[in-house]
Amino acid sequence: MALPPGLPVRRAALRLLDAVLRRGETLEQAEGPALGDIRKAPDRALARAIAGETLRWLTDLDDLIDSATKQRLPDDAKARMVLRLMLAQTLRLETPPHAVIATGLALLEGGPRRLAHGVFSALDKAGAKLPEVPTLPERVVARWGAEWAAAIAPGLAFPPELDLALRDPAETQARAVQMGGISLAPGHIRLPRGAAVESLEDFREGAWWVQDLAASLPARLLGPGNGRSALDLCAAPGGKTMQLAAAGWKVTALDLSKRRLDLLKDNLKRTGLKASPVRADALTWEPKHRFDAILIDAPCTATGTCRRHPDVLHRIGKGQVAEMAELQRALVAKAAEWLNPGGVLVYAVCSLEAEEGEEQGAWIDAELGLAPAPIMPEELPAGLAPTPKGWLRTHPGMLAEQGGLDGFFVARWVK
Repeated sequence: MALPPGLPVRRAALRLLDAVLRRGETLEQAEGPALGDIRKAPDRALARAIAGETLRWLTDLDDLIDSATKQRLPDDAKARMVLRLMLAQTLRLETPPHAVIATGLALLEGGPRRLAHGVFSALDKAGAKLPEVPTLPERVVARWGAEWAAAIAPGLAFPPELDLALRDPAETQARAVQMGGISLAPGHIRLPRGAAVESLEDFREGAWWVQDLAASLPARLLGPGNGRSALDLCAAPGGKTMQLAAAGWKVTALDLSKRRLDLLKDNLKRTGLKASPVRADALTWEPKHRFDAILIDAPCTATGTCRRHPDVLHRIGKGQVAEMAELQRALVAKAAEWLNPGGVLVYAVCSLEAEEGEEQGAWIDAELGLAPAPIMPEELPAGLAPTPKGWLRTHPGMLAEQGGLDGFFVARWVK
């Protein structure tokens, strides 16, 4: 009997889902083994999209499955995993039900095909729908609080659009028109999702790089460099290093990962920007000189990237948050020693956890002898504002009409 077309893609999507929910891997970590036998780029993209939409809407998909079964299927039962994928395809990716059934049931060889067929068909005939906004997992709501979770959730309904950072901000308006995008800040262009990055105009010429709007804000807060020295701590893959170099800073770009540092070097070569990459562990490294500015985009749980990486909603718990918070404090304490008098420190994390953001800001205020340098409203894109303490907090529900942005905490001090 011939296998249904598209089955290898669905198998790959199931492997991705299994890696995240059973083993706690990131989607990025899982892609190598999960997509190993998928050669064509569109097929790989489809497998990622099926798994991503399943994770984005997991709580609501499970509610639908539970509404159509007399006995609750275990969370890790293969029938539930496959039904999640099947429903995500028909409800989010508009795959025809007959194609969903053919490929979905084929994943359950030797398993409860009749059960899966019955549940899917019952929901399809009943016109099952997902809510307009994803329901966040209970443990996420417990960490964030119901009010804040409700503000964030609308920003997670769709994958993000494509943000570009320009090497020359003076070209912003002309390039936005030329590329058919919009700009939310100098040096920023937003294009519709789905654009193939390497085929876009002037990619090879290095006129821009991909960088979420929120991720571009920490480097903006250091202003023009005028030849002064800056350290980009945990720098790879290089978006902030390139921003600083383009703004006239003499940048040392430090990172521990060889693979990620190679990406940074490739990006510098493509854009023609200059920086000094250093591979080292920041906790044991000693610089040869002090710096006029240090930007710490610290390792974190990355829960602020949940609209593009929905796996973080299901992998991250209090243990990981506490572990990251400890590492962040060690890095900030080191960095404070490496600043010249009058030097500026910017601390940033792409996390929505208070322990990695606001609580770290309060700790730096109290413990490190640095003077707060409040962020001013005029330094931020329209629609964003500093907190009363002069910090910046973004989340995916902000700038909703313009397409949202990642969640970041950013704060600034002077030595």
